[in-house]
Amino acid sequence: MQNTSNNLKDAPLESKTLYHILKRSAQLYGDLPAVAFVDQNPITYQEFYQRAQRAAAKLKAKGFSKGDKIALFSENQPNWGIAYFAIIGAGCIVVPILPDFTEYDVKNIINHSESKAVVVSKKLRRKLQDIEQTEIITIDNLVEEPESDNIPLDSYNMHVPREEDLLCIIYTSGTTGKSKGVMLTHKNIVTNALSAKVLSPIRPGATLLSILPLSHTYEFTLGFVIPLYSGACVYYIDGPPTPRILMPALKKVKPTLMLTVPLIIEKIYRKSVLPSFRKNKIISFLYSIPPFRKLLNRLAGKKLMEVFGGKLEFFGIGGAPVAPDVEQFMREAHFPYAMGYGLTETSPLIAGSGPYQSKFRAIGPPIRDVEVKIDNPDPKTGEGEVLVRGPNVMLGYYKNDEETRKVFTEEGFLRTGDLGFLDRDNQLFIRGRLKNVILGPNGENIYPEEIEALINEYEYVDESIVYAEEGRLIARIKLNYDELVKELQSEMQSLKESATQMSQNISQHIQHYLKELHEEVNRKLKGFSRISKIEEQKDPFEKTPTHKIKRYLYTNKKENTRKTRDR
Repeated sequence: MQNTSNNLKDAPLESKTLYHILKRSAQLYGDLPAVAFVDQNPITYQEFYQRAQRAAAKLKAKGFSKGDKIALFSENQPNWGIAYFAIIGAGCIVVPILPDFTEYDVKNIINHSESKAVVVSKKLRRKLQDIEQTEIITIDNLVEEPESDNIPLDSYNMHVPREEDLLCIIYTSGTTGKSKGVMLTHKNIVTNALSAKVLSPIRPGATLLSILPLSHTYEFTLGFVIPLYSGACVYYIDGPPTPRILMPALKKVKPTLMLTVPLIIEKIYRKSVLPSFRKNKIISFLYSIPPFRKLLNRLAGKKLMEVFGGKLEFFGIGGAPVAPDVEQFMREAHFPYAMGYGLTETSPLIAGSGPYQSKFRAIGPPIRDVEVKIDNPDPKTGEGEVLVRGPNVMLGYYKNDEETRKVFTEEGFLRTGDLGFLDRDNQLFIRGRLKNVILGPNGENIYPEEIEALINEYEYVDESIVYAEEGRLIARIKLNYDELVKELQSEMQSLKESATQMSQNISQHIQHYLKELHEEVNRKLKGFSRISKIEEQKDPFEKTPTHKIKRYLYTNKKENTRKTRDR
């Protein structure tokens, strides 16, 4: 029986590498559950370590050695983490590939990274049809095949890396459409995990339900490395986190921790919480009065906690700004949300706050060991580009010295490309992406993300983007047609309109709704930031794996049309 009662301070980390984290956790928490699918028995820390050792030995036996790149292409599952440790245990460098990437993207990443092998899941094997001269290893065969492979026992010794060794190359899927290979060391990831875990101390035996892709640094560092260091158990769902799959999983796991992107909590608020207040005219009226709104939000918060299993202590939100009305709801509901901001290039966390410690609309202070400064701040607002320096900052972009030079200052600060400011309490506020800022007629800064947040507060709006076109501000809006049409049909039935009349009138009513929305939004905006035109987005916006809209596909429509035609 392993000793699981030791105080963490009694077991310091020998070296800031992932190998040493796993070794320490296997010794400290050997019999505790480490990873599992929701409906299956967990793999203990000791079993996890042993399986990683065996899988590493298999890779060594195949001839892979220190410095080789091996891609890891799989959806979230317990074997993903074991395969990751197997690759570094063989002395190799991991190239994690997001499962949503296309066959074209996957092939380019494998070629650009010079990966000698791809460890792939059965579900994603079909995306590797055109891969040549690269060994393909099924993740189940690597991790779960029995020990009847005649591998000498002494080869079970895993490679011991140094802190400065390259751990992984992560190809980003940003909203700009240009993917670069971010080089992160063991020290980058581990120091970031140790600094971030202070925001919410995790007890051994705690549970985390993982719903974001492990191939993304946000979920990997905060949702895998930190729980692994802390003796928690990470549960995975077998499929996308749709309500049909997610709701039963929450009841079974009763997670202590979860990491999400704003889209998830925004959908819950707008599709479940708000409609419950709008059904009754009296309650709807009371919800417009702040003291009653706070009371109703508090009651809704208790129900929401039950939906999440009743034991939630940390609900991390990152990847994009959360809408102001949704954050106001979470604060008044006493929901344990925590804000975070970071980049793949920073392993990822730069700043954040723990539950109940946040300031409204702020991210939080820079985390331990991370230095943040504002470049060329505006004398009036204090806003400027956010610069970052610390042990969590990447080595650079793989085989791209030019882009690496562009993103670092002479003092060694990383340019984030985000506009923000630090207040008197050293709280970081993010205003938006530098490249998205639009100049008003008299040189005013217009932040499209803030206008989008306002538009998204309206009933029947799913999401939106705002951009400039020929000197005018355009809002492109995706409506929730199901809810809007249902409401319109109900109104028309009360007027005893025929089915034919309904069909003819629904389109007119939608256009009327957009016109009213346009007028209402503009009444709330300053003159220089008012919308000139609203365009209806009938299909869902294309998004990155962290659910951010790929803005470049919509904001440069003419250019994209030309590029498509030129192909």
